[in-house]
Amino acid sequence: MADRVWRVRRNHTWIDARIFGVAGPDAGSVELKCYYDGEPIYARRWPTRELALTDADARLKDLLRAGWATHW
Repeated sequence: MADRVWRVRRNHTWIDARIFGVAGPDAGSVELKCYYDGEPIYARRWPTRELALTDADARLKDLLRAGWATHW
């Protein structure tokens, strides 16, 4: 199951960041995925949730500087 970290909107489009737990040999790690209008545009696996949240926060700041607005 995924946890949505944030959502931004601009011009009737949206980008979501979600964190997924990883099963199998990498159990305990997490994957950060970003979606543009529901289509995956970015995915990266991190060893800890804290590192994934740091990456998500950096991406959010970049989008806010580019004119996107937060929306939940």
